[in-house]
Amino acid sequence: MPAPRSQRLREEKFNQNIKKRGNVSLGKAAEHIDENNKPRVSNALIAFFLVVVVGSSFVQILRMFQTSVPNLS
Repeated sequence: MPAPRSQRLREEKFNQNIKKRGNVSLGKAAEHIDENNKPRVSNALIAFFLVVVVGSSFVQILRMFQTSVPNLS
C-alpha cells in the first residue's frame, strides 16, 4: 500500500533539506535574531522604577528621623 500523499510530501521536503546541509536560509530565525537586539524594557520605565525606589527610600529615611525624637530630660 503506497504512503499517503501528506507523508510523501513531508519526506520529500525532508530529503531536500538534507541535501542543502549548511546552506539553508535563516528565514524566520533571522527575524528572531533581530528582535533579540532590542531592549525589553524602555528607558522611561527604568527611570520610573528608579524614581519610585529612590523616592520611597528617601521618604522612609525622613520618616525614620521624624519618629526618633531624642530624649532631652
